[in-house]
This record gives sequence, C-alpha cells and structure tokens, in this order.
Amino acid sequence: MNGIVNRNRVEPAAHMDDYNNLLVDRTDGVVTVTLDSTAGRNALTLEMANELVSAATTLGEDEDVRCIVLTHEGDFFGAGADLSQFSGDESDAPLLRELAGRAHEAIVQFHRTETPVVGGIDGVAAGIGFSLALMPDLVVLGDGATLKFAYPGIGLTGDGGSTFFLPRLVGLRTAKEIVLRDEPIAPDEAVEMGLATEAVPSDEFEDRLETVAADIASGPTQALGATTRLLTDSYERSLESQLSAEADTIAGATRTEDYERGLDAFFGDGDPEFVGR
Repeated sequence: MNGIVNRNRVEPAAHMDDYNNLLVDRTDGVVTVTLDSTAGRNALTLEMANELVSAATTLGEDEDVRCIVLTHEGDFFGAGADLSQFSGDESDAPLLRELAGRAHEAIVQFHRTETPVVGGIDGVAAGIGFSLALMPDLVVLGDGATLKFAYPGIGLTGDGGSTFFLPRLVGLRTAKEIVLRDEPIAPDEAVEMGLATEAVPSDEFEDRLETVAADIASGPTQALGATTRLLTDSYERSLESQLSAEADTIAGATRTEDYERGLDAFFGDGDPEFVGR
C-alpha cells in the first residue's frame, strides 16, 4: 500500500503530500517515513529521491513534528539505486548525476533539520541505502539488519554522503577498511564501530524504535535540535566560533515555551511537560 497512513491519534497536517514510494504516519509528534519503493528491494528511483526531498523539507518546517523516524518496508532498507535504468557505460553519467543530486538534497535537508531524526533498520542497507543509514542522529538496528558499502561491487564510488559521514562516525582508518574490504557488517559490529546506536532482536525492533522516538519527541524539541546542529557544525568551526555559536544558541533558547516549563519544573516538584516550542 502506498500513500499516507494516518491512525487518527493526531490531526495530520493538511499540506502533507501523497507519495508513491513513501508511507508517512503521524503519531503524537512522531512522524515515521517508511521507505517503500515501487522498484524492487527498495531501490532508489528518481521519483523516490524527489519524494524524499519533499518529505524532508516539509517535515523540517513543521513545528508539530518533534521527531522524524526513517525506516522501511520489507527486507531491504535500501539496496542502492535502481540499476535497471542504466546501460553500464558513460551514457549513464547524466542520469547518475541527476539521481545523486536529488538524493543528496534530501540527505542535506534531513541532516540540517533541527528536528531529531531516528533511523530504524531491520533489513539490508547497501549502496545509497547504506549512505541513508549513516545520516540519522540515532540508529536502531534489528537482528535482520546488514550494512554494506557495496559501491565497489559495480565499480562505482560512494555517494549519498557516505564519504562524509563514515569517517566522522568511525574514524578515517576504519572508514577506509569498510570501503576497501566491502564486507557485510552485522548489527552488533555496527554498534561497536559507531555506525548504529543499538541493536535489538527483530521481534523487539518495532517496539524499541517506537519507544526511542517517543522519548525524544517528549523532550524540548528546539533545544535538542539546536544542540545536535551545534555538534554537527563544530567540525567546521574553531573553538572560539563554536563558543560564540553556543552563546547565541543558548540565549535564543530562552525564548521557547519549553525553557519556561523546564525552569518552572526545576523549582517545582514534578518533571517538565515539554511541548516542543
């Protein structure tokens, strides 16, 4: 089934689009984007890449969204690009450039949003699927997950931000090992390397993913998002410029309702009930 799934626990945003390759579900501030490509093995098509751009930009601007979950239908989180449309020679360059460009725009939008993003993978993530698996703030794996760089298998180089995220997550030496050996990475190994946050049995996967997302969605969304942005941007700043950005950001956070609620609760008896604003 394709399109938007709404379980009527909250009112859906009127501007959400229907998609052919994504399922979008809203539940109490958590929006789950499920990859469900019309191509086999959840392969990335140009249409799917365009829909990911639309979803990322729309959700990133929606103040009611407090956590985004990126997960998948079936046994594949993503098996790479839909290779059925390629010829295997230089004539593929324009199509590859267009496909990569749109996928990259989606990844940038998800990565730069100040809404926390959680990845949930209980299947194969290879090629661009591997790259997408590196992007979220937190990643939960099930027993059925396998991560594989995979690009060398068809004589291509990495895209989808894999060469950006990989060395930042695991270090340069290990990143080169993953690329050069191109071996499948099991869930526990992925956690040990730093490619994922945690691994759980497949029969606990959906419940655990839901719990992680709900916990994040109950927090001070703007403060969490701004802090993860600070962490991301720290790689491009000096200490002095990072300290300046921290001062600006923490001062700006005082304008949120969640700050008021948090301070009241600090001097009161109960825990704060954050609203994400």
